[in-house]
Amino acid sequence: MEISGWLIFILFIQVIHGIGTWKLYVKAGRKAWEAFVPVYNGIVLMQIINRPKWWILLLFIPVINLFLFPIIWIETLRTFGKKSTVDMVLGVVTLGLYIAYVNYTQETTYHANRDLTPPNKTMDTLGSLSFAIVVATLVHTYFIQPYTIPTSSLEKSLLVGDFLFVSKFHYGARTPMTPIAAPMVHDTLPIVKVKSYTSKPSLPYFRFPALQKIERNDIVVFNWPADTLFHMYKAADKRYDKPIDKKTNYVKRCTAIPGDKIEIKDGIIFINGKESILPERAKPQYSYKVAWDGKTPVDLDYIKKELHITDAFGQIAKDTLIFSALPQASVDRLRNIPGLTKVERIIHKETDKSIFPGTKDWNVDNLGPIYIPEAGKTVELNKETLPFYKKVIGEYEGNDLKVNGDEIRINGQIATSYTFKQDYYWMMGDNRHNSLDSRYWGFVPADHIVGKPIFIWMSIDGINDGIKNWSIRWDRLFTTVSGDGQPKSYFQFFLIALAGYFAFDYFRKKKKKKEEA
Repeated sequence: MEISGWLIFILFIQVIHGIGTWKLYVKAGRKAWEAFVPVYNGIVLMQIINRPKWWILLLFIPVINLFLFPIIWIETLRTFGKKSTVDMVLGVVTLGLYIAYVNYTQETTYHANRDLTPPNKTMDTLGSLSFAIVVATLVHTYFIQPYTIPTSSLEKSLLVGDFLFVSKFHYGARTPMTPIAAPMVHDTLPIVKVKSYTSKPSLPYFRFPALQKIERNDIVVFNWPADTLFHMYKAADKRYDKPIDKKTNYVKRCTAIPGDKIEIKDGIIFINGKESILPERAKPQYSYKVAWDGKTPVDLDYIKKELHITDAFGQIAKDTLIFSALPQASVDRLRNIPGLTKVERIIHKETDKSIFPGTKDWNVDNLGPIYIPEAGKTVELNKETLPFYKKVIGEYEGNDLKVNGDEIRINGQIATSYTFKQDYYWMMGDNRHNSLDSRYWGFVPADHIVGKPIFIWMSIDGINDGIKNWSIRWDRLFTTVSGDGQPKSYFQFFLIALAGYFAFDYFRKKKKKKEEA
């Protein structure tokens, strides 16, 4: 739904609110017209039901307002003497329309100074639970979101089983585009495995101001642009177009930013003609072919354990071993193992048509140059360049794109160039030969950016191997994701602070008991 559509919808809701409540406003000593003025009527209603005026701000926050509206409906009914369980249930299940019924058919009395405490333990519990969900949803949506590393595409930098806190405000918190959705879950409800949202109505894209811009080599969480999988049902091959904010969350390293030209030569990344230098904490990995003398015993299990290899490796011939996902430090150690005569990095030379944009003789180790779209910049359009920007024009930026031979039409007009509406990014995993990234599906639009991983609060080795095989990586607990030098754990400081808090709380309570005695 476009902004104009939402404005009309909001105006319609305001009219319905006024028609359904104006008599109650009058009963409370207010003017009838006050029930019809957008925003102002909400402030007045908060005064009538004796609730904080700032609640009105929460009504405009998607998802959170889903919890606050029922609370306000119930509070309104109770303010005018409708306190029974039936009244409260009707208020919620009719989406507040029961208030209009009361407004026109019931004799009511305004209780200006009513008792605001819950009438029973059940309502007290529900109220506390609702408040907790509102606060948690607010934090989850606009400030910090927990995230788990599910795959090894950033292995050695971020490990499978790392539990992260992802900052929403570093790159600017994005408001939900699917306002009717279950809180604090993504696209699927746990256990029942059904959709957690409704696609319509939808909100236009909006992002709050950012604290910083995405820089080259930042690790970024984003919605996977190519996510059109029909995950939740049996027809797994059926296309399913999800709302942007309900596409699968991915985490990769931002290799190139808007306006860059990226090129990969024999696995080495070049940005604007210069080799990309990764930060110290980054540990890119490649696959290696290792020559074996065929005589000296080689214990593959020992090598796997010694080099901390987590991905596939094995023997393809009597004198040849293949190792994948090895960082440089492991390669150096591999060269010192007796019986291994040569360690050579595998560089793909054969053409792979699954590599973006699918029209070049490229592969994972050799591609480009590719221009990364920047908002406001214009590119020439022809049969050679169109494959790079086809999804940008038609899918990500919502234009009607038609191609007939050499003729390109955008929104019915013949086009020889195109000006981008938003920024785009190129995301890649550090595990170069085992990462589904921009090399396969192209650019990541700015409106798909979720946030910045900032903190590892828990890390479990063997997370996918069953709870019996779990072991905590203590050295990774409470470590930062970015920064200079090697990661440092702040877990001991957390324990000291926690112990200090409990000691303070103990002596405070002890002192209070003495004073009361």
